[in-house]
Amino acid sequence: MDRYRVEPGTTVDLSQWETSSSATFDGDKRAGKKALLALNDELEALQELLYAEGKHKILIVLQATDTGGKDGTIRHVFDGVNPQGVRVASFKKPTEIELDHDYLWRVHARTPGSGEIVIFNRSHYEDVLVVRVHDLVPPARWEKRYEHINNFEQLLADEGTTIIKFFLHISKDEQKERLEERLADPKKHWKFSKGDLGERERWDDYQAAFEAALSRTSTEHAPWYIIPADRKWYRNLVISKVVIDTLKGLNMAYPAAEDGLEDVIVV
Repeated sequence: MDRYRVEPGTTVDLSQWETSSSATFDGDKRAGKKALLALNDELEALQELLYAEGKHKILIVLQATDTGGKDGTIRHVFDGVNPQGVRVASFKKPTEIELDHDYLWRVHARTPGSGEIVIFNRSHYEDVLVVRVHDLVPPARWEKRYEHINNFEQLLADEGTTIIKFFLHISKDEQKERLEERLADPKKHWKFSKGDLGERERWDDYQAAFEAALSRTSTEHAPWYIIPADRKWYRNLVISKVVIDTLKGLNMAYPAAEDGLEDVIVV
């Protein structure tokens, strides 16, 4: 999975990163979905171990353009995990109260506690993405935020949080198809907003904003992975594998049993 990791200090050109590759899997969509079921079981067991041990904290960040697949990733990759130990935090347009504080104020309170996995569906990165593209604050202000974010994530890592960040990389043609699917299916109309078309017109601006964020905030303690996401089944496989490999690398163990359990008789 290292092929998808952004090496710290490198400059990202998204045009050089594939959106529809399935290079690490020798199989088709049907085989990929079957493989995901086995990965779901493995992730479920590791998440239970994480929760039982109660030592580690896992933060997973999902970012993408509109229709990039963040919701679908959460549904499919984390299917079957115990909701007691997994939370999803979605960051939409800030409220008036949130705007009265610094932009990281609302984020810090939703980071994981010990034994938890927290998934950020959008995140603090919106403040160097949509804020930049829509010119919501002066450039001199959002420019400083890359350093703020790196320091914030370093703080989390120093305090025991393992951070994994995924950019779901789709092509402009794939986005067009997904928007058209939403328009064609009345059951998906709730997902469509006319504003999506205005955001699509800013495609190049968003690509530049993502490239800057990926280049300037992929670190050893909080790496970015650029996931080819045109093929949803392959996207799910890659993300599952990265998360599982990360959890395995923590060398977790179940807590020791109470003394004297061998003498206990349940009547």
